[in-house]
Amino acid sequence: MTAVSLISLTEPVGPEGAPLVVLGPSLGTSTILWEDVVPLLADDYRVAAWDLPGHGAGPLAREGFTVADLADAVADAVPDETFLYAGVSLGGATGLELARRHGDRVRAAAIVASGAQLGDPSAWADRAAQARAQSTSSLIIASAQRWFAPDSIARRPELTGRLLHALQDADDDSYARCCEALAAYDVRPVLCDIAVPVLAAWGAFDAVAPETKAVEIAEGVRDGRTARIEEAGHLPPAEQPEAVAALLRSFFASVSRKDA
Repeated sequence: MTAVSLISLTEPVGPEGAPLVVLGPSLGTSTILWEDVVPLLADDYRVAAWDLPGHGAGPLAREGFTVADLADAVADAVPDETFLYAGVSLGGATGLELARRHGDRVRAAAIVASGAQLGDPSAWADRAAQARAQSTSSLIIASAQRWFAPDSIARRPELTGRLLHALQDADDDSYARCCEALAAYDVRPVLCDIAVPVLAAWGAFDAVAPETKAVEIAEGVRDGRTARIEEAGHLPPAEQPEAVAALLRSFFASVSRKDA
């Protein structure tokens, strides 16, 4: 599978000529994750989002790939210009690989609810096997517990429900191959190679990628900072879209001032 055929990228929305922002998804979700953030950014930015293989509009994966392959696919799918990036979980891991491998294209990267390494390889292998044997539907209860802060489902029932349906609709084998990519992912030894500005943000209730993961990123890259997102778990853009949009606006504006 070629890099560009791994993912799908939406058409940007926003003012012509404005800086481009690319948004990346968490495993098991789709561009739905960012839909309430996009209009909060699109007054001043052109905003596009991408889907993982077999998720949302993403093409099915029928062979293995790495997180680095996802990063190359995003870089290939974006027009030949520089862009700002924000991604959640697997989308955040992709952002670190983008910043490392395509630092000439990425002006800044916001890494949300993610890490330089995530989870235990054997646990990812078990989840891949479960998805293939029992389908992604078998993952819904555990994912709901893992994804959301205690009040998020009650506060945002429609969107959280659609996200869980996106997990159910994901292609089983493609989801499993994403798990296998995460099992092999570890950029801790090369964080020091990342020179672009990086924001590492975590949800206050996130047990998957807690504060320690964000601090590790910010301290490992050359230009890093951290931020805590209150009342959020592992999917802050869906749980707290206004807070996430404000955080991204502030971070991207600081980068623009530095570039000026």
